[in-house]
Amino acid sequence: MSDLPVQQFHAPDGAALVWREMGEGRAVVLLHGFFSDAQTNWIKYGHAAAIAARGFRVIMPDLRAHGDSAKPHDAAAYPPDVLAHDALALIAHLGLRDYDLGGYSLGGRTTARMLALGAAPRRVLISGMGYEGLTSTGIRGDFFRNILTNPGSFERGTPEWLAEAFLKTSGGDAKALVNILETFVNMTDADLARIGQPVLVLCGADDFDNGSAAALAQALPRATHVTVPGNHMSAVVKPELGAAIAQFLAA
Repeated sequence: MSDLPVQQFHAPDGAALVWREMGEGRAVVLLHGFFSDAQTNWIKYGHAAAIAARGFRVIMPDLRAHGDSAKPHDAAAYPPDVLAHDALALIAHLGLRDYDLGGYSLGGRTTARMLALGAAPRRVLISGMGYEGLTSTGIRGDFFRNILTNPGSFERGTPEWLAEAFLKTSGGDAKALVNILETFVNMTDADLARIGQPVLVLCGADDFDNGSAAALAQALPRATHVTVPGNHMSAVVKPELGAAIAQFLAA
């Protein structure tokens, strides 16, 4: 999928998960979005390279059920918060103590859950995510469950059709991916208020798929809200996204 070496570790339940990395320096762990993978989200459009150029070791796992990582079909492999626990296991496996952490969409939600579970990065990126996407996860979960369980039934050009088209492009495993929806855990206002790190809430100017990014920034004690061109699908392909992340992390 890329010319970066694929490295493997095992999650606490034994699932074989992979990551890629680029650059040298301070570690930053970046988590991709739903239906995507590290290659598509971070590498393909130059975001990882932009961040690495500012002196960072960019660590990018493929989440469970995505990319080159394990895609079990057994629902028992998807307990609540499993993606957060997987990423915490990677941080422990790599021995990271002083690091930054962030993600896009599903990766942003997973980042927030990692913080609720005790992750202690220096700086935090929550991108492609709004307040409702963290506090009312069932809304987005129902949208994706419909796509994964009713393939081929959507009118061309609708959000469902576009998401299904991306799923086909990425070669996603629908039987594995639908289980991810059962792992979502809602954040409370108290959870958000306890996030004390500087947070970049970064979202496409036309992206409201996960609710209000501005409202999310207001709910966090030390957040900066920045917009880049695009909507939820298109912001990821634009260089402004990687540039904004690199600038925030290097500040």
